[in-house]
Amino acid sequence: MRTPAKRSPWLPGALGLALLAARAAAASAETVELLPDRRASWGLNRLFAPITGLFLGGPGYWYAPRRLEIETTPPGAALDLFYVRGNMQRAYEQAEAPVTLVLPSRIEATSRDSVTIRALLDGHRQQDVHVRVRSRQTRVTIDLAPLPNQLVAASHISLAGRGSLQLLLKEAPTFRLQRGGNGVTLILVETAQGPQAAEMLRGLASALVGRVSAQQVGEDLLVRIESEAAARGAVEVRSTAEFDPVRRLHRFALNLIPPDHGAEGVRRTRAALARIDAGAVSGCALEFDRGLRERLDPADLALALSGPDPLVRPHLRAALRRLGEVAPDGAITLEDGTRYRSSVPIELDAAESQASHALGYLALLRRLVAELESEPYRRATLRSLVAPQLVPSSFDAALAGAEAREAGCRARGPTPLS
Repeated sequence: MRTPAKRSPWLPGALGLALLAARAAAASAETVELLPDRRASWGLNRLFAPITGLFLGGPGYWYAPRRLEIETTPPGAALDLFYVRGNMQRAYEQAEAPVTLVLPSRIEATSRDSVTIRALLDGHRQQDVHVRVRSRQTRVTIDLAPLPNQLVAASHISLAGRGSLQLLLKEAPTFRLQRGGNGVTLILVETAQGPQAAEMLRGLASALVGRVSAQQVGEDLLVRIESEAAARGAVEVRSTAEFDPVRRLHRFALNLIPPDHGAEGVRRTRAALARIDAGAVSGCALEFDRGLRERLDPADLALALSGPDPLVRPHLRAALRRLGEVAPDGAITLEDGTRYRSSVPIELDAAESQASHALGYLALLRRLVAELESEPYRRATLRSLVAPQLVPSSFDAALAGAEAREAGCRARGPTPLS
């Protein structure tokens, strides 16, 4: 006697849930009628339809309304729907996938009637699909391919009258630059905007750049840089592009350069550094320095300070030299105790390659930014120097934690210089 095979108690439930999900998706799909603006001319197919219908599936083949279900992967694409007869457009509708398209019956269509479906979704290539109205096709699934390039991250450096907008992309960009209005617009061809880049762009502002915004227009990404200085010609806009071997990304920069090419900025930096004394890099300032370093990613900090943009490298090197001059022990001291004399060029070079480990360096940069920039832009400028790839909200949290640690140190009373 055979024992009946056991059925899993979960199988009917799983099939039921799948069926319900499919029905819910179908019910939520929009229904759109796409009917031509005029009837098709009379043809022999009308005369023989009762006979040919017997061989093609019955009378419903010719006379039942046509329904075409359209979906995209990923879902939610905007659809342009064209009804074409011959070479003439006879109807047009717009919808969002998924959608159920109601078409005229086959008897009301000619052999040259077709539907063109154009699918558009931010970050993906536009795709066109053509379906004959008289065909047996009842479902269209459009797989949208991602755009070949993507904006991964963005940062903005502004210091002492010069500025640079840095963009990191997966591929070398194809771009156009338009000047006008209240700034410049960068058009990145066939480029999508990454989620992190969108948040980073919203937080970019300085004395040179009032606001940066991005908008996806079809397959292109428009980056608008509002800059009064650029609009009135007070700075020259130059672009540079190079491959970043560390991140394995392509770096594109828009540099805002004053007429003197930054000579006045260098003079201001030197004067600001001369005003910085030992108090800026000792005592409780060292608690701020340690607190901020602990809250930043070591690799990102090292990349920012040891391999910076050419715009700020001379300023950072001068700041590191000043650190060695005002430090209590008269040298640049690293976290592991290694000491370098800033007056010796070869030792300064060695310290520069390990700048992220130099005690007091972040505190000195904070003071330098305070000397050079007005209050609204100090936080953004410091972020651009030490953590340009960190989103503003995360950097604000790290900075607040470091400042709280410094405040706690001061509340405990006087501390030694080192």
